[in-house]
Amino acid sequence: MIDYGTVLSDSVKALEPSAIRKFFDILEDMEDAISLGIGEPDFVTPWHIRDAGIHSLEKGFTRYTGNAGLSRLRVEISKYLNRKFGIEYKYSDQIIVTVGGSEGIDLAIRALVNHGDEVIIPVPSFVCYGPITRLAGGVPVFVETKVENEFRLTAQELRDAITPKTKALVLPFPSNPTGAIMERADLEAIAEVLRDTNIMIISDEIYAELTYGDRHVSIANIPDMYARTVYIGGFSKSYAMTGWRMGYACGPADVIREMLKIHQYAVMSAPTTSQYSAIEAMSNGDADIENMRLEYDQRRRLLLSGLREIGLECFEPRGAFYVFPSIKSTGLSSVEFCEKFLLQEKIAVIPGSAFGEGGEGFVRICYASSLENIKIALERMQRFVDSL
Repeated sequence: MIDYGTVLSDSVKALEPSAIRKFFDILEDMEDAISLGIGEPDFVTPWHIRDAGIHSLEKGFTRYTGNAGLSRLRVEISKYLNRKFGIEYKYSDQIIVTVGGSEGIDLAIRALVNHGDEVIIPVPSFVCYGPITRLAGGVPVFVETKVENEFRLTAQELRDAITPKTKALVLPFPSNPTGAIMERADLEAIAEVLRDTNIMIISDEIYAELTYGDRHVSIANIPDMYARTVYIGGFSKSYAMTGWRMGYACGPADVIREMLKIHQYAVMSAPTTSQYSAIEAMSNGDADIENMRLEYDQRRRLLLSGLREIGLECFEPRGAFYVFPSIKSTGLSSVEFCEKFLLQEKIAVIPGSAFGEGGEGFVRICYASSLENIKIALERMQRFVDSL
């Protein structure tokens, strides 16, 4: 008999499963439940984007593409980032098409981190950064952002976390789970801390198109930051293309070259059909993004207003499609609140503690769901909170 306890990787065995999955497992066996948990658009991928993929199949475009992705797609990504955010990347050696934004994050961390290197990760944040850092042999250094700062990373918090072992900073804004954003002044303050260091930035900007108010600003736009930034973007959130698994990473050619080596051996190339659809999205999808953004904003305002009427404190999120209300007034932990709410009222939200330090006492509610579902959820949450 094989002893799997000894043959399996110690670093993989040490990883904790995502705390989010537990709630989806319960949800699968529950009839008539409403999920405001999963971070996925409820929109279907726009027809013209789907049609481009269908057309590529009809034409027989089913072979591997080049490792870095179709040159036409990389050209469109370059044009898009310049048009939308004023960032210039050369398609030839500064852009890789990845299997979702998640692969881009993995490639960047693995290309940068040596054993024992520290990676600063603001939390609460998306669940993948810490585990990927550990798998690369690095040490995650979690920096707890504060609700009184609207969950933004401050220059002082960053300064206090830097040590001689610091290799990189993950900058995940607009934020999942909080909906927090970083304004230009915030980024300029961060840049001032990093300017005379050798610290790289992995800027996860998958929600860049979904902001409500000021236009998104990338850290790559800030003077002296472009050369130290790996920009992670994608199609899942902005174009409702989660299942297509399309993302991209951009950055200095020297860094992208090393990331491409890993991509070549681990993945080969991103899905061909998805790449043809992504060309159409980048070329002709600006109106689709805006239509979805306006709908999300309507839902955001309804949900925020409803939570405050219930009596749950919540700062105004200005990015992504999440709100992060405090449930401390209920006397329940985040997990207790979410479990009881799901079992009693058949509404799924996610405990803030699943997203790291500083998340306890909060829950993540995703408003990528219909207005009708959000209204029902608010009615049931009012009933649930009153029952406590």
